[in-house]
Amino acid sequence: MAGPLLWPAVEPWPVCTAVHPQGRGYLLADVRLRRRIQEDSRGREYTEEELRLLDGMTRANHVPGLREDDPLPMLAVAQLYVRDVPDLVGPEGQDLLQVFWCPFEVHGDDRTIDVVLKWRHSADVGAVLTPQPEPPVAGRAECVPTMCVVHPEQVVEYEYVGLLDEALQEEIDEWEAGLLDEEGEDEDGSSPQADYATYEDYVAAMAAAQAEEPEEVDYMSDLSIAPGWKVGGFASWHLTDPAPVDCRACGTAMPPLLTVDQWECDSASRSWLPVEDRDADNDPHIIDPVGVYLGRGLMRVHTCPIDPAHPHRLSFQ
Repeated sequence: MAGPLLWPAVEPWPVCTAVHPQGRGYLLADVRLRRRIQEDSRGREYTEEELRLLDGMTRANHVPGLREDDPLPMLAVAQLYVRDVPDLVGPEGQDLLQVFWCPFEVHGDDRTIDVVLKWRHSADVGAVLTPQPEPPVAGRAECVPTMCVVHPEQVVEYEYVGLLDEALQEEIDEWEAGLLDEEGEDEDGSSPQADYATYEDYVAAMAAAQAEEPEEVDYMSDLSIAPGWKVGGFASWHLTDPAPVDCRACGTAMPPLLTVDQWECDSASRSWLPVEDRDADNDPHIIDPVGVYLGRGLMRVHTCPIDPAHPHRLSFQ
């Protein structure tokens, strides 16, 4: 993520040619310095020098000579190999996907990020471009991903509940209601609180029991759609009604190729947290390693399953 790409020295770097204000924003150098300061100061107060540096990092017209119609280098976001990601399928003979975007949410009628996908055969690259271009300024700090290494893990998802047939939705509702009934009452139907002398005793006993028992499970949070950055899988429609995302070239339904999420796990979806990270689930390196927040928190890049060369589409939640 956000690291140097396997980009040929002889090939032009992707640029944003849309006309938009692009000299005003946050310097990429400032965004990265702020994150380093925040990381270095975890568990202690900021030093005076750190506070001085942080105070100087504001949105400003940092590149006044950059005109609205000047080509702007796209920001390198991700590099994914087919060998590492089983659900990553591209054009025949191409084994590497490179993802870019312009770090200004100003494109098109929806005023969103502009994403570029580049597929290639990695063995054909030859000499690698260095140094690699990048835009000097981003519209928001949350449009700039933090460099990190991907550790792919394949998981099983199930379709968004609102897209299941009604009979299956009713079965799921009954199953979840049965789980709640099992936890909410004793065998004789009485309230568990009646068995304790004081409310404080009841709270203490419930806390102890909760620590010993498995967490509650529900379809939407725990079984259906995994949070976080991911390739493939299903789309969640938790903020809006489900909407078709069809290829504008051939009309085929377009599944998500890449999902860009604001975090890898939240309090409602802790079951998706890798076992080795369960003891550190408040660590920002675990919950939000990339530092990106686009749109309303989640962006999906959809591609055509018939022909990956057809124009991709974006959806937001």
